[in-house]
Amino acid sequence: MKSYTITVNGTAYEVTVEETGSVSAPAAAPKAAPAAAPKAAPAAPKAAAPATGAGAVKVTASVPGKVLKVIASAGQAVKAGDSIVILESMKMEIPVVAPQDGTVASIDTTEGASVENGDTLATMN
Repeated sequence: MKSYTITVNGTAYEVTVEETGSVSAPAAAPKAAPAAAPKAAPAAPKAAAPATGAGAVKVTASVPGKVLKVIASAGQAVKAGDSIVILESMKMEIPVVAPQDGTVASIDTTEGASVENGDTLATMN
């Protein structure tokens, strides 16, 4: 059995995959192989982000909705878990938080803007 840590929308999950020696295992192996890739994936988007934004870390919308309030500003130091933006979706206020300690490099949205899941709201260094 192999254990992997997979991060989905900023939440880490421990996943254990059992290896089998049966003939049908090759069909399951390609599905298990991508599970290993997300372990390194959190570092990959950080390196790729500067091409599209001012900061190295993208802060993205986890749900579609409307930007209710922008709390942080560019240049502001934040700690992991600090709110950067508040989204309104399905009549709920959903905080979008900093994934790590750092400085807000840019705010890429405005109050009242409609956003989709995965849209970049801010970038951090």
